[in-house]
Amino acid sequence: MGNAVEELAHFIAGTPWDAIPKAVREHAKLVVLDTVGVILAGSVQPEVAGVRARLTTTGGHGATIYAPGAPASDPRTAAFLNGLAGRSIELCEGHRYVSCQGAVQALPTALAGAESLRRSGRETLAALIFGYEVAARIGAGLTARPLAHQNGQAPLLGAVGAGARVRGLNGDQTSLALRIGAILVLTPAYTNAVAGATALNVAGGMSGFAGILAPELALAGVAAQPNAIEEAFARLVGDGFRPEAVTEELGRRWEITRNYFRLRACCNPIYSALDALEAILAEHAPLPESIVRVDVATYRFAANMRDPDPINYFAAKYSLPHAAAALILRGNAGYHAFTEEAVRDPEIAALRRRITVREDPALNASVPRLKPARVTVTFTDGRQVTRLRESARGDFQDPYREDEVRAKFRELARVALSPAAVTRVEELVDRLDELEHLSDLAGALTL
Repeated sequence: MGNAVEELAHFIAGTPWDAIPKAVREHAKLVVLDTVGVILAGSVQPEVAGVRARLTTTGGHGATIYAPGAPASDPRTAAFLNGLAGRSIELCEGHRYVSCQGAVQALPTALAGAESLRRSGRETLAALIFGYEVAARIGAGLTARPLAHQNGQAPLLGAVGAGARVRGLNGDQTSLALRIGAILVLTPAYTNAVAGATALNVAGGMSGFAGILAPELALAGVAAQPNAIEEAFARLVGDGFRPEAVTEELGRRWEITRNYFRLRACCNPIYSALDALEAILAEHAPLPESIVRVDVATYRFAANMRDPDPINYFAAKYSLPHAAAALILRGNAGYHAFTEEAVRDPEIAALRRRITVREDPALNASVPRLKPARVTVTFTDGRQVTRLRESARGDFQDPYREDEVRAKFRELARVALSPAAVTRVEELVDRLDELEHLSDLAGALTL
């Protein structure tokens, strides 16, 4: 194994809780709250409920599936199902500088592993923090292929890191678990998103499964080659790997604090365009029928999300015309703007066809530091109003406030839980580092 990845493995295994700065711990609790809310809302999606019903018929115990009325299950299945649910509604957080949705792929492992092993809330939180380190740092080293989605790739190793930490593996055992995890890395493509292929979310769920499995394989004596991670990411699922990125400011820069949250239930690259459109709507308060057309110019990656007729709710999350039409007609692009009912809404469907999206090559120059979009709205009276947004709100220049993230959690959790349970879960996550057993949090889901 290369020196950089070996150093990372020993860091996540040997760094004590007290070495994690307090600000990092507090931010990590907000990440837990946000991600649990996303998992709960995602758990009621029809395909997620269908998978859950099929995978739990044979029984199991040890870990909680975060879904209303769900039975207990074995840790691997629980981690898989919770990861699948969290990925399904496109509201999970992500890393600002690396293509990495670390929490939704590592937290299910931390939750299931900690509950089954009767670990504390503090140990659960540490597992997430260190798993996030692995996900973001391996992701920073990876040169991804153009079509590759991050589900089940670098964040899968983050889940393995979380599983190794909560399992109590030492540095050498963690190194082995991560190298075994490199064999389990998946090959999801972004084309799944625009095609409405919810199989993309299965890849995210598999991170949780691998996060529980790989540490057990390491303890059982399964062997892995020394350079498994470098080979997998440089030659098999990626086009290069820079080991120096793995240890840059290790122990001084905590990756979970470099994340962003999402309040819109759609792909993050189209946020800038929605921000620009929202500014125009707020300033002019037009009636929808007064809008003749909306023209969006944006950078190359976001410009691909232009389908005016998404096939289902999942494809709609990658359709800028749908997100913009929902914003105009419903006033927001949150969870309820991307249901099957919203996709079939004739008013939204008609407005989608008045929204065009194109690539502006001049806007590509600032990517990935910025993710710009320029929106022009043409009105029936002939006026045209244009707004440019260089980067989306919620990103590093203009992060969402904590109260906004908490409001998002309450809205999403209410999809699956009673008001009393929502309040109780929020209270328990706020003092997660004080809980003697993680099962206290899992028990609140039944209120």
